[in-house]
Amino acid sequence: MVRLLGDGGLHRSARRRARIRVDEGRSRLVISDETRAAIDVEIARYPKRRGALLPALHLVQREHGCVSEDSAAELAEIFEIRAIDVLEVVSFYNMFYDRPQPRHHVYVCTNLPCSLRGGRTLLRQLEAHVGSKVGVPTEDGKLVLGHEECLGACAYAPMLRIDDTYYEDLDADRAKRILDELE
Repeated sequence: MVRLLGDGGLHRSARRRARIRVDEGRSRLVISDETRAAIDVEIARYPKRRGALLPALHLVQREHGCVSEDSAAELAEIFEIRAIDVLEVVSFYNMFYDRPQPRHHVYVCTNLPCSLRGGRTLLRQLEAHVGSKVGVPTEDGKLVLGHEECLGACAYAPMLRIDDTYYEDLDADRAKRILDELE
């Protein structure tokens, strides 16, 4: 059985996310046999079992779209660590999600150079266009808007990143068309 012991030194918001619900005895199995086999391959690549935790988190997230509390509990069993240790990693890295996510993540760069060239204005226009605020998924689950301090493309501002693709030298109309074409 997996137990969350104390607060693990986590901030209040991380503790809230880190509450583990487990059934009596063993936690529900949520990681597929295929993903488990891939995790075992990763574990074999590292001198210490725990070294494969990040690749395992990527594999679980690829399978489920997030690292749920149940999958974190199962990973804790696989890696012979506490569930809180898994959840600390999930909460530390912004590339991992602890709940299901929309199909697309749209980030508008809002650092100073991009803002001077219209980044913040573009973000407000896109919020109005999709009918959702930053950090709140659209009702259809298609996308969530976000802002980043730097996407490393200052010379091409304003710009945005959708998943892993950059769109540069944008105006509001072109950005709206790009979002409308997302599946």
